[in-house]
Amino acid sequence: MVTGLGVITFRLHDCRSLKGKRKIVKSIITQLKNNFNVSVAEVGSNDVYQRAVIGFALVGNNRSVINAKIDKIFNLADELGLAEIIDSDMEIINI
Repeated sequence: MVTGLGVITFRLHDCRSLKGKRKIVKSIITQLKNNFNVSVAEVGSNDVYQRAVIGFALVGNNRSVINAKIDKIFNLADELGLAEIIDSDMEIINI
């Protein structure tokens, strides 16, 4: 079994409230869930208006497939254009 984990840190430029941040983060999470069927959640910077940290996880049986999906998730998050990606990290674990 192979587990892929990823974290994406976004900068939200025009966000002035937690309500505005919630709208953007929810949109990103929904898009990632619908397109890739992964577990996604906001995992950090919960009280900071202009920063969001989103984590995701997926499981499979082929390391190269998991790696390719993670790359596609990073690409989609960037292509959405809802926020600027300032950092991303991934880890693939063989169990």
